[in-house]
Amino acid sequence: MTVDLLVTNATLPDGRAGVDIACRDGRILAVEPGIAAEAGRVIDAAGRLVSPPFVDSHFHLDATLSLGLPRMNESGTLLEGIALWGELKPLLTVEAVMERALRYCDLAVSQGLLAIRSHVDVCDDRLTGVEALLEVKKRVAPYLDLQLVAFPQDGLYRSPTAEANLLRALDMGVEVVGGIPHFERTMADGARSVRALCEIAAARGLRVDLHCDESDDPLSRHIETLAFETQRLGLQGRVAGSHLTSMHSMDNYYVSKLLPLIAEAGVHAIANPLINITLQGRHDSYPKRRGQTRVPEMRAQGITVAFGHDCVMDPWYSMGSGDMLEVASMGLHVAQMMSRGAMRDAFACVTTHPATILGLEGYGLAPGCNADFVLLQAADPIEAIRLRARRLAVVRRGRVIAESDPVLTRLDLPDRPSTLDPADYAPAG
Repeated sequence: MTVDLLVTNATLPDGRAGVDIACRDGRILAVEPGIAAEAGRVIDAAGRLVSPPFVDSHFHLDATLSLGLPRMNESGTLLEGIALWGELKPLLTVEAVMERALRYCDLAVSQGLLAIRSHVDVCDDRLTGVEALLEVKKRVAPYLDLQLVAFPQDGLYRSPTAEANLLRALDMGVEVVGGIPHFERTMADGARSVRALCEIAAARGLRVDLHCDESDDPLSRHIETLAFETQRLGLQGRVAGSHLTSMHSMDNYYVSKLLPLIAEAGVHAIANPLINITLQGRHDSYPKRRGQTRVPEMRAQGITVAFGHDCVMDPWYSMGSGDMLEVASMGLHVAQMMSRGAMRDAFACVTTHPATILGLEGYGLAPGCNADFVLLQAADPIEAIRLRARRLAVVRRGRVIAESDPVLTRLDLPDRPSTLDPADYAPAG
């Protein structure tokens, strides 16, 4: 057998060890021990973890890397970030948005992040961000899957031209319907926007992803309407509620009713741990609410949950590095997902779960899947999160598109080892 790429002695996220991965013509040909093949390139994984690529199910690529334009967010709050973005929008150019977005995509690829769902603001009548990101989508297609959401940042009804602009964006090729019902002027308008947006998606055969209940208000309950409209319109499996932070503040009795409704409707959930822990609870003194939605409880109901990065160096968040392992780490800490099984599920929240939500075809580590994967300097998913493991090789369609040397520290200590590999510190049991 002749193959383009052969990875030997890999450990997979499901625990299988000593596995070889053979790739030909951009697809995985075989995943099994001891593959005998002539290969154009051989990579010895040396027992390290090979994972499907990271997937970011919630990002804002039109705003990324714009930190400081036109000024800094001094309060660090959600509302000042929205106001800042409103000041920046008239100054945007297609060229500037493209340049920042392409630079971020380079960073993402280096981190093994090969699929991103990005919301793009449609409340600019010029649709500058839409035009820019549609072009970016074409340019990065050989190495990154970019899915775009038409997002009326200022409210579908609160902004007078948002609805018409959203439809224009969909006509231009944006493939997911977005919204922000809790930002409408009234709860009634918010519920009305959920209904309208779901009807648009149903009529066009599209997916839905709404910024939903990104609030500390326990009475912000648009996720209930979203679950109802999903069932009414037969959109099961095609709808996601992003943020859902009000659920952190809801009383347990109501949540005991709400979670089964979400599960029954087949609605997915996307938490954004870095942003949720930063922006929520701002009106609290002490105790301060964490703000992140109820991830373990939703997983117990069988709801597909993903973690998104949301922002990197923009009006809302001045930190970030495109590292989905940092996102997973924050997510499991905030949600107190500290069992071994829960930590492995946190890894799935930045790989397989978001791939399901985006509907990515050919994703995974099985024969017939796209030959897309990441070799990490770690032995398993838990260690990868703990160490923010280095990406030793990033493979797209069977071709290595990014690679790094392992991180080793040289020690000069009496009677002690001379080199230290962080991955050597495995659990004793």
